[in-house]
Amino acid sequence: MTKTERIENFIKKLKTRKSKNIIYTLVITVVVAVFGFRFYAVEQENNFDVFNIVRQNMENGFPVDVLVMQKTDGILLEPLTIKNNYAYVSGARVHDFKPGQTVGDCKIISVSHKIDLDTGMHVIRTSKCMDGLQYAESKKNGFYVPVSAIHGNNVYVVENGIAKIREIVIENQDAQNALIKSGLSAGDIVILSNVQQDEKIKIAE
Repeated sequence: MTKTERIENFIKKLKTRKSKNIIYTLVITVVVAVFGFRFYAVEQENNFDVFNIVRQNMENGFPVDVLVMQKTDGILLEPLTIKNNYAYVSGARVHDFKPGQTVGDCKIISVSHKIDLDTGMHVIRTSKCMDGLQYAESKKNGFYVPVSAIHGNNVYVVENGIAKIREIVIENQDAQNALIKSGLSAGDIVILSNVQQDEKIKIAE
């Protein structure tokens, strides 16, 4: 029997009623199996709790970074533009400088608390300082908090696992840190992350 004859014979068999019934049965079985598996998979998915990070944080507390308050010897940097060992600052800043204060590798000699009539500013004299922008170092022992954790005149602290707002008074600050005059005590836990009042929190490890 030739190849063509075998193919024609196979096609004839497929056209018989018995062959058609077998094919229909197979197709229906496959379709039912596919839909049955899909329904089973959906049911199994519904049996699992959907992971929701917001819901978990609300139940267990939002993870936050914190800083435990302890008095430390800190340094704040106050900018000072110097030319020929003279600098001029406004009345709002003059109290941040004092004679003997370190400015890089040099020092402040004098601070005039009287306004210079020619400039309307206060004159600061330095010794052997390079011209340009320098930073006067203000050293003091106290509570230091990153400026990013301060909101106006407030910080958030941890009280029994809850974020509570605390009013503070800032004594001095630079671009990075602030020296706190009052409002915080040793052992207070200041929150460094963004939180809301009365929000349940969890200290990040």
